Amino acid sequence: MALDGVTLKHLVKELAPQLIGARIDKVNQPEKEEIHLLLRTQRQSLRLLLNVSATAARLHLTPENKKNPTTPPMFCMILRKHLEGGKIINFEQMGLERIVLITIQNYNEYGNLAALQLYLEIMGKHSNLILVDPEREIILDGLKRYSHAVSRHREVLPGRVYITPPSQGKYDPISEEETFSSILFQEEISSKLTDLLVKRFAGVSPELAREIIIRAGLSERMQVEQCGDIDISRVFQGYLALANPDAFPKIEPCLYFQGGGSLKNGLPAAFTFVPFQQYQGLAIETFSNLNDAIERFYRMKANNNNLEAKRGSLRKIVAEHLQHMTKKLGIYEGTIENAEKSFKYQRWGELITANLYRIKPGMKEIIVEDYNEETLPKITIPLDPQLSGIDNSQRYYRLYNKAKVTIQKTEPLKSATLNEVNYLESVLLSLDNASTPLELEEVHKELIDQEYLSGKSVHKNIEKKKGKFAYKKDTKKKQGNKPEDPQPKTYFSSTGRIIFVGKNNRQNDWLTLKRGRPQDLWLHVKNIPGSHVLIPLEEGEEFPDDTTLEEAAALAIHFSQARNSTLVPVDYTHVKNIKKPNAAKPGMVIYETNWTLYLTPKPEVLQKLFASETTEEIMNIRKGTGITPVPFLKYFRYVNELLE
Repeated sequence: MALDGVTLKHLVKELAPQLIGARIDKVNQPEKEEIHLLLRTQRQSLRLLLNVSATAARLHLTPENKKNPTTPPMFCMILRKHLEGGKIINFEQMGLERIVLITIQNYNEYGNLAALQLYLEIMGKHSNLILVDPEREIILDGLKRYSHAVSRHREVLPGRVYITPPSQGKYDPISEEETFSSILFQEEISSKLTDLLVKRFAGVSPELAREIIIRAGLSERMQVEQCGDIDISRVFQGYLALANPDAFPKIEPCLYFQGGGSLKNGLPAAFTFVPFQQYQGLAIETFSNLNDAIERFYRMKANNNNLEAKRGSLRKIVAEHLQHMTKKLGIYEGTIENAEKSFKYQRWGELITANLYRIKPGMKEIIVEDYNEETLPKITIPLDPQLSGIDNSQRYYRLYNKAKVTIQKTEPLKSATLNEVNYLESVLLSLDNASTPLELEEVHKELIDQEYLSGKSVHKNIEKKKGKFAYKKDTKKKQGNKPEDPQPKTYFSSTGRIIFVGKNNRQNDWLTLKRGRPQDLWLHVKNIPGSHVLIPLEEGEEFPDDTTLEEAAALAIHFSQARNSTLVPVDYTHVKNIKKPNAAKPGMVIYETNWTLYLTPKPEVLQKLFASETTEEIMNIRKGTGITPVPFLKYFRYVNELLE
């Protein structure tokens, strides 16, 4: 959700008491389009974030201390010169426009106390932060400079007169229904109500307009010409309830998450100053103040964007390797296929030898009966007229032997390349399954260990030399503490049994080969890259209950390449039957004794499992050796109480 004028008004009213009177200790510019004002009051230190990016322009208090560039940008230096040591004496919004004015009082270069104005203009791609000298009404500098070549309305350059953004002709909050109705009917009556609310009334965003219409009990597609007096009256009541911040009794800030199932896994969908009916069904988190909801929304969104950027970078590297190995695999398969076609030369050599008495000098072919078949079909064998019969036979034997040697040499290369392809596909799956920076970092380290990456940067990955890939190996030994054990995902079945799921190859190996005990049950989708799933069992227990087994299989399918398939085969066996071949790639294991079940996961079952996910340390689990007997249902209830 955008930070619309109404929401911004609530935010400014909330922050003003905290900011007015605060001293500016430091000004930082950690990002190209973001300024941090480090403030000090009598009671606490605050950090005010001012962002003017096209997709995330905003302001709010934040606890996040971002790393600053070595050399501060010019605009940051200008702000430091004029604002550091100053005191905020006013903090207000210009009507319901998305413009916030911060007035700072500070001593100028002549030692006189003077006021400066900092305008934060939130206008999408035209957002800006402008420092103005109000006495002379000129711009000292702007974070984004532009001339009339960009905007005919005004220039944002040092020394130019500050001109506010052009008015959009919107109406301030209306308190009379008759006036409200007349404004609506001034426009084309075929226009949608939501569009008119955004176009004609200050501070109303598309989301807020949609909420007004929903609360009026009307369709979002409702047009003005379809409305009667009662409909207009309902819309007006919804407008009164939401669009006038000054008359609003008390806000109830909320943060909504996509997916609806888990606050831990969901992506932030919207923040609101009161619960919105249009977001019913989404997971919701409530806050005591609007600033915290907005800060959490943008922080989670930024973290997710960073996660996706890193995921995309690693995916590109792995996909390039996979494309290269797939091409090699195709070459090997084609070589073997062509060589297998030469197997017929052995039979031809034998048939020529058996019919030497029929071959005359200069013959170009011979028709013989193939005694290897019951029907004795006649076949035509080409001959080299310059060679004798025995020499023609030996030529075909040589071609057969050459094909046999080719296959013998190519089969190991094909097998190794196929293993490499399967491994890279499993890494791609691990990247898709990674939901936290830690899980993504585990995949990154795995790629370094397997020499697909250097240890320096995910962007400096592979070099192409003469059409081949040269892997860069990090030969420096890292010093420090022993790396922590991986943390596979933990879920609880409907009956309270623990189910562990590895999200990447490193977690898979650790879960199966170190944490798993011989009697524990292990699951994996058959012959398809996917996660290792482990159900801890107690001594003397051969299998868990059927519900747990089916739910564990559903998780194995969900975290595999067969996620969207039906009747997927899932192998399950005990850990004692699992072996890892020497020099096998991470996550690669073999087994012989197993059972197989076929399952199509039900969405509602997966939703319940995801809701039970926890990253907390599991009680009574012995690291590396398995678990002690625990009353699972009792512990499951205990965890639920903690989560509640």
